[in-house]
Amino acid sequence: MSKKRSMSSKELKNYFKKAQKEKWAIGQFNISNLETLRGIILAAKNLKSPVIIGTSEGESKFLGLKQAAALVRVFREETKLPIILNLDHGRSLDYIKKAINAGYDAVHFDGSHLSLAKNIVLTKKVVKHAKKFGVFIEGEVGSIKGSSQILKKIPETEEEDLTNPEEAQRFVKETGVDSLAINVGTFHGMKSRGKNPHVNQKRLKEIKEKVGDRVFLVLHGGSGTPEKDIKLAIKTGIVKININTETRVAFTKSLKKALARKPEEVVPYKYMPEVVKAIEKVIEEKIKLFTQAKRN
Repeated sequence: MSKKRSMSSKELKNYFKKAQKEKWAIGQFNISNLETLRGIILAAKNLKSPVIIGTSEGESKFLGLKQAAALVRVFREETKLPIILNLDHGRSLDYIKKAINAGYDAVHFDGSHLSLAKNIVLTKKVVKHAKKFGVFIEGEVGSIKGSSQILKKIPETEEEDLTNPEEAQRFVKETGVDSLAINVGTFHGMKSRGKNPHVNQKRLKEIKEKVGDRVFLVLHGGSGTPEKDIKLAIKTGIVKININTETRVAFTKSLKKALARKPEEVVPYKYMPEVVKAIEKVIEEKIKLFTQAKRN
């Protein structure tokens, strides 16, 4: 028996259509604990902004699918904001079914490591199941490398790694996904020093020309991406941007500093507020960047 969701796929699509038309993007921020979630919600509340809360399979297994859904539901009811819960990089239909049954509003099936034909077959099964429950579905074409952490050596993005515009067009047409994650040069994680590589704006434009407005384009690996590139990508057609590593870095650095200042402190609620504040600051900066066109 599936849980009641905050909004239907149709309602969520309306938010994305608005973002698409007005040239701004909704941020997805991943969590694996309450403190990170609290910081994200405070930022969204301050800016009266919709947000997408993401959990990967690993994050959701640590936190719990039902627990994540319950926490988001409580904050949604309290703030009255459109707070969407999305399963990020779901690798199997079985786990996606569990997320839907737990009450997730949206799911992302990542079949990018498969052949295009196999990816299409499996994504169609996910779409068929998710639509029964009014759940929003994100697919992926073009494998995005890396992992959500500080990387000493950045992964090389080859030409064949980038999303092929014709394949994206075929995938969207045959699967019926609501949104599409694409590889336009970004990767999961951040360089230990400096900014990540630029977004391949030429490839992004080519993909946008092929898929038009029939699907919402998603940029994964947003952490560390230069602001100028983010702004241009949104202008070209990106309506959802995923952030994880920058939030994790803010959490870890602020926690270490808090503990160093109070080495004898053993009461978490006395030093955790500093961590929540650090998360809140990062998320506010991202929301302002993503919605700049909306606010001007």
